[in-house]
Amino acid sequence: MIGLKSTLNVIDNSGALVIECVNVLKNKVTNGWGSVGDEIVCVVKKARPIATNQTSSAAVKVRRGDVRRAVVVRTKKVVHRPDGTFIRFDDNAAVLLNNKRELLGTRIGGVVSADLRMKGWAKIVSLAPKVSMYFK
Repeated sequence: MIGLKSTLNVIDNSGALVIECVNVLKNKVTNGWGSVGDEIVCVVKKARPIATNQTSSAAVKVRRGDVRRAVVVRTKKVVHRPDGTFIRFDDNAAVLLNNKRELLGTRIGGVVSADLRMKGWAKIVSLAPKVSMYFK
């Protein structure tokens, strides 16, 4: 579960490395706790350095201190699925979004949960190199 002051790793190529959750959006059921597939408001705590002569199209899109929205893609807390199975990961991770709820980065560099497809984030699942579906 993701709550206030939770730190998450960023697994896209937007330029951010670590973010901190400051709000979980539209989640009245769990009293402000977010899970996989939930949208959060976050602050960039650590970002890649920005080069002065940036001419390539792979420009860093965020800076330290920026307030952005993100989608949680992995959590340490166990997530129970409707078929009775459960899943957990080694860390908390997220993918940054822009104001139109589109992905800020163009690539995703890690494992994501298959629950994202059921929650309407199929674009994240399609870009991810690996989707965790099976567990014990």
